[in-house]
Amino acid sequence: MKKIIYTLVALLIGSVPTGFGQQTPAPAQTETISITGVTAHIGDGTVVENCTLIFTNGKITALGSGISPEGRVINAAGKHLYPGFIAPGKSLGLIEVNAVRASDDQDEIGGIIPHIRSLIAYNAESKVVESMRPNGVLLGQVTPKGGTISGTSSIVQFDAWNWEDAAVKVDDGIHLNWPNTFRRGRWWLGEDRGYQPNKQYGEQVEEVLAFLRNAHAYGKGKTSSINPAFEASQGIFDGSKRLYVYAQDEKQIIDAITSLKQEGVQKLVLVGGYHAHRITDFLKKHDIPVLVNYTHTLPEFADDDYDFTYKLPKLLVDAGLLVGIQNADASNFQTRNLPFYAGQVVGQGLEKEKALQLISGNTAKILGIDDLYGTLAVGKSATLFIADGDALDMRGNQLSHAFIDGRELSLETHQTELWKRYMGKYSGQ
Repeated sequence: MKKIIYTLVALLIGSVPTGFGQQTPAPAQTETISITGVTAHIGDGTVVENCTLIFTNGKITALGSGISPEGRVINAAGKHLYPGFIAPGKSLGLIEVNAVRASDDQDEIGGIIPHIRSLIAYNAESKVVESMRPNGVLLGQVTPKGGTISGTSSIVQFDAWNWEDAAVKVDDGIHLNWPNTFRRGRWWLGEDRGYQPNKQYGEQVEEVLAFLRNAHAYGKGKTSSINPAFEASQGIFDGSKRLYVYAQDEKQIIDAITSLKQEGVQKLVLVGGYHAHRITDFLKKHDIPVLVNYTHTLPEFADDDYDFTYKLPKLLVDAGLLVGIQNADASNFQTRNLPFYAGQVVGQGLEKEKALQLISGNTAKILGIDDLYGTLAVGKSATLFIADGDALDMRGNQLSHAFIDGRELSLETHQTELWKRYMGKYSGQ
């Protein structure tokens, strides 16, 4: 009987592909590395041809044409160099399989819970997170979901042993789902399926504002008792945290920004903004950046252009707003396609380097990490990758090298293992 059990265990172990194990995080950079002959896409709208980029101890030390290489040389002639792409507002590392409750830490019980920190639930061993790297998505904002105030996000890099090692910016912002002005009809109760006014809108808004007033007053007063929710909210009043407000229609957006500014919120980011293109002057007046979350979906309303959601980022960029792509409609698994969401905006007429900014330099500015990430510049983090071709095109987004803080990553994942097995099977190998 024991022999049978041992045999079964051996067969099970042997049947598991080695590529399915956790990728060992890369060691710290120990030698100077030079990338030569490459076309460098800086991430701020500029391109440097025949560029040499040198980095040491995780930081870029030289960048430009005509520079003599140092240390180990990577000849990237004919290839393209990009800053690591950034995925904002996603629950990466918080949920692995949607249908398995034990793997889902993205939504906690409670409607107003700013003190819930997503970072401590982040799973650095996530297979979903691992699958981001081969497409150049190297950083992300780990964000809780659900409720009215979902909790506090943090920004991480996607190659770490644990959440402490992964952290790039801890507790960067709080996420507020502004009440809906309209709701869809509950057809199962006999209501019309179309949109109807939300009769509780005013009451729901007042609940949010009452919490913020109390939190603000708590920060100004002196008390011996600690209120975790109020305590966690202080950063949005002193400017050390951003408040990411999720809103879609004109009234929602105007009400949210006007009310939150009046309550003393210092730094606001609009997430969503389905109708933001209608009030761009208002958004510019209040200096509100936008993380667009509708890029690959059908239009919401019958009178919208059929391709409206695809061209929304361009409409906002053309209006002079600071824009990034968040794309809430895509599942965590599809976040690896972030460069292709930016690429499709090129198909709508946006210049390619401006489209690149939607997932690099612009997003870094919006998240407040542009001092180190988002663009290629001397003194910034060597978080970057080399692609054989255009990284915004799935035909050219073939990475040969990738680095986070100068550490050279393995681009082997469970997905590349599956691809190799598939190709081997159908190529007769």
